[in-house]
Amino acid sequence: MQRSIIIRLVLPFLTTLIFNEISYSQATNSAELDSIRTYLKQQQNCWNEGSLECFMAYYWKSDSLRFVGKEGITYGWQATFLRYKKRYPDKLSMGQLDFEILYSEAYSSQTIIIVGSWHLTRENDNLGGHFSLIWKKIKGRWVIVIDHTS
Repeated sequence: MQRSIIIRLVLPFLTTLIFNEISYSQATNSAELDSIRTYLKQQQNCWNEGSLECFMAYYWKSDSLRFVGKEGITYGWQATFLRYKKRYPDKLSMGQLDFEILYSEAYSSQTIIIVGSWHLTRENDNLGGHFSLIWKKIKGRWVIVIDHTS
């Protein structure tokens, strides 16, 4: 009898507590994903203005950054920046960049993955492909820690 009373009193409380935690978590993840989408839009704007420095501000400024492309893995922020600088030396070669987010998911409050496509429109040609970005919150700031672009 006492067990039945406890279950009737405690179960609704626990259910409400769990539901509120899930709702809070989903709302938090949604807000974090919105932040990342905003950062990608800002990063796209940086590129279209011809500023690789601004574009790279969204990458983790660390030797632990990884960029994976068709030529293999580039290790570190500086090497990634120099790779971009070599491939896109001026605004004309950078063209106009468009991102489309195809998939996004928060794996935790500190890790988000974004999968999308990119399209680069230039005067003499067009390029395009797909990317996977792993964003981490490091010292309170979202940064790209792994970029796989093809």
